Amino acid sequence: MPGPYAIGKLLYGIRKNKMWRYYLYHMAWVKYKADKIFTGTELLNGNHVLITDGAGKVEAIVTAAEAGEDVQHVQGILSPGLINCHCHLELSHMRGLLPEKTGLVDFVFKVVTQRHFAEDEILAAIQQAENEMLANGIVAVGDICNNTLTLPQKLKQRLLYYNFIEVSGWMPNVAATRFARSKAFYDSFQSNAAGVYHALVPHAPYSVSEELWQMMQPFFAGKTITIHNQETAFEDALFKHGSGDFMRMYRMMNMDSGFFKPTGKTSLQSYYPKLREAKNVVLVHNTFTGREDLLFLHQRPVYLCLCINANLYIENTVPPVDMFIQENCRLVLGTDSLASNHSLNLLDEMKSIRKYSPQVGVEQLLQWATINGAKALNMEDKLGSFEKGKQPGIICMDENMETVKRLA
Repeated sequence: MPGPYAIGKLLYGIRKNKMWRYYLYHMAWVKYKADKIFTGTELLNGNHVLITDGAGKVEAIVTAAEAGEDVQHVQGILSPGLINCHCHLELSHMRGLLPEKTGLVDFVFKVVTQRHFAEDEILAAIQQAENEMLANGIVAVGDICNNTLTLPQKLKQRLLYYNFIEVSGWMPNVAATRFARSKAFYDSFQSNAAGVYHALVPHAPYSVSEELWQMMQPFFAGKTITIHNQETAFEDALFKHGSGDFMRMYRMMNMDSGFFKPTGKTSLQSYYPKLREAKNVVLVHNTFTGREDLLFLHQRPVYLCLCINANLYIENTVPPVDMFIQENCRLVLGTDSLASNHSLNLLDEMKSIRKYSPQVGVEQLLQWATINGAKALNMEDKLGSFEKGKQPGIICMDENMETVKRLA
């Protein structure tokens, strides 16, 4: 006997022909059965079926006995689309350009001095990189923006973006100029409606002056704010003692840092109170974040974004994932840029995490890459889980996380 969804479809067919065509296009049930279904929070066994409408909007997850006929069988794990919480799409033209394992200071210097290419090359690389993310099952991106070059691609609305308009300027005397430039980019994204998600965000603790912080802070309320955090050990050395490799970077860039007064605390503990008005905070990299910093962050709305392959590319170091799990941190995943990574593929990030922390399970990794990412980017009403009414994208991956295929 047909199941309830099959019966509903037959009953609807007796309506007017015009309404039936509308139903077939918009409302016909599509049913998926796989080896496992990841809901966003848990892995279900192969006795379950995901039911969506023709546009991929979730209707229900039911048992196979309830689903009726016309069920599509796929191999592997069904999952909501993946969410890349940290990317620099605008640097996609720098793929393979910078040497690996140079350390952060030399990497940053090379990005600043070598990022300037012909605009048509940059735009072509942006399109190719977005194609790569789509093919890799990504449905949403937290993207760092230092210009508007990604805007034409984003207006095609193939992916959902949270545009993080980055603000930087270490010298106090350039604060007003730097803020005005970033605010103009922010206004361009806002007026062109490249998604409803955009925020002015600080680049990193070592690149934002106190004056620039004060100009940004009124724009944090109700937003997700992201910042590159403790990507190198020298960041804490700067704030604790006014020493370390960042002083060399300032000299390389002809910047006099005589104005800077060390706080005697870690970098994170020095700047984090400035983010108190943000709805969510996404700290990116966290390669050298210590347990004392995690205790300091306890019960705050913070997400730690892991970009392990970029950490290996730049510093040849991995973040303390095991400690983050022990301290019940909210974790999300990112790819960083093609200047610091070989791919924009979250499956590659998951495989690297398991290489260095083999006890981390597939269910846990997928939670970081789906519902946690959606919550961090304030997109949980649309993405991240197979809940009724959501349209989170549907992907299927093999259990070894080698391949992924988009189904909707």
